Amino acid sequence: MRRLVCCLLVLLGCGFVVSPPASAQSGILDVRSLGGRQFEVVVYSAAMNRPITLWMSHPGAGAPALYLLNAVDGGENGGPWMRRTDVVDFFADKRVNVIVPIGGRASMYTDWQRDDGALGRNKWSTFLTAELPPLLNDRFGMSGANGVAGLSMSATSALNLAIAAPGLYRAVGAFSGCTQTSNVLAETLVRSQLATFGADATNMWGLPGDPAWAANDPMLHAERLRGTAIYLSSGNGLPGPHEAINAPSIGGNVGVLLDRLLVGGVMEAVVGSCSAPLAGRLAQLGIPADVRFRPAGTHAWPYWQDDVHDSWPMFAAALGV
Repeated sequence: MRRLVCCLLVLLGCGFVVSPPASAQSGILDVRSLGGRQFEVVVYSAAMNRPITLWMSHPGAGAPALYLLNAVDGGENGGPWMRRTDVVDFFADKRVNVIVPIGGRASMYTDWQRDDGALGRNKWSTFLTAELPPLLNDRFGMSGANGVAGLSMSATSALNLAIAAPGLYRAVGAFSGCTQTSNVLAETLVRSQLATFGADATNMWGLPGDPAWAANDPMLHAERLRGTAIYLSSGNGLPGPHEAINAPSIGGNVGVLLDRLLVGGVMEAVVGSCSAPLAGRLAQLGIPADVRFRPAGTHAWPYWQDDVHDSWPMFAAALGV
């Protein structure tokens, strides 16, 4: 899957170079079957002036869509949802289109103020809310009902997409993400995440104090989530069921366990501290939310796989599945 991102202009297995539509408008460039209900879809984004590759699980016409956003690496380095969790098998018998965009590392899946030296042009909010849904709806006969979920970096993104495009998403899931952006702790966390990939968050939302940081803070705009089904989760950094030495994701490797406890534990403790205020704000506003603050657990994929399973009843009800 990483090769798909590194070589976006070459369709694997097709032997020819993909060019944008002559009109330079957004459009689907290619659809390739991966077997069964799985497809690789290449979509040209006019806003970003480049092709974006998607993985898709398509059950047939008339089904709603659930968009799953990747972690801070955009699914390029450690791998996307399909490689790190059981989403392929979990959704294999469910009547829902599951769409995973590949790319968007360190982008917060938002529209940046300026092009970035490391990342180039990021207009992900425009792509995900305005360009992509109508293209997929038309090509695959989707019902038009949508949900979106993200983890870690993209948990904040999922909430902001739902806030920015009222009515587009019937449900939103935010798994282990700092659901604030405009206080000192949250901004420091965002800047450090992006800097890991050489990106400068100033190109995204400006210098500290720029109104864009507050404009993209779900905590400050929680009222705009009213009417949207919400699933909010995080751990507290303490060792949980997936930190046992014999857990499948640990596999008896002491080094992996120590990394999970020291790095993943600290990260989840920070995330939990800046997720709780949003849950409180939603309760204060009388906005229903399925809040799962785990009594233990680190910043790790096995918990986000659990979140997909645990949040599915909420998404299914909201999407009419």
